[in-house]
Amino acid sequence: GPPVGGVSGGAAMAAAPRWRERLFALFFLSHVPVTALIDAQPLLPAGLLPQALTELLQWYATTFRDPLMLQPPEWFKAFIYCEAFLQLPFFPVAAYAFLKGSCRWIRTPAIIYSTHVATTLVAILAHILFHDFSGPEHLGPQTQRERLTLLSVYVPYLLIPLLILYTMLYNPHYNHVEKRKRK
Repeated sequence: GPPVGGVSGGAAMAAAPRWRERLFALFFLSHVPVTALIDAQPLLPAGLLPQALTELLQWYATTFRDPLMLQPPEWFKAFIYCEAFLQLPFFPVAAYAFLKGSCRWIRTPAIIYSTHVATTLVAILAHILFHDFSGPEHLGPQTQRERLTLLSVYVPYLLIPLLILYTMLYNPHYNHVEKRKRK
């Protein structure tokens, strides 16, 4: 039968995946306030942010039993530093590129970002799944259901970067190699 929408399969595949670009833009845009106002709190001096924001973090950590945000181990603090100083400046750039669409120059930075984040998330998810949270200093998950609930908060921050990585590596629009003229 005729191609859907009058576009051949090859041309449709080569076009930028707009729904994914919009998803990525929203992901990066939403990350700016979350990183600056919530995730970076363990790095900031007490009393620097409005009380409502510290209470929001307390509510989140208590509700989802996430001790990493209130009592971050040093390895987790290292990830927060990476988020605040490497990723945060990248978020508006990536949001712009994906909102504008068809920006092939975002490919390499997006591959670096998504690989880095996916790697950190593997460590975080393993900690949530396997760490012994029975000590009195932890407010961590006590049941399998609580572990899965906390995992559900973190998993999108693994899945979306993996989708970004997959898109940058395998979508012909972003994976197009320019043929250079011979001299």
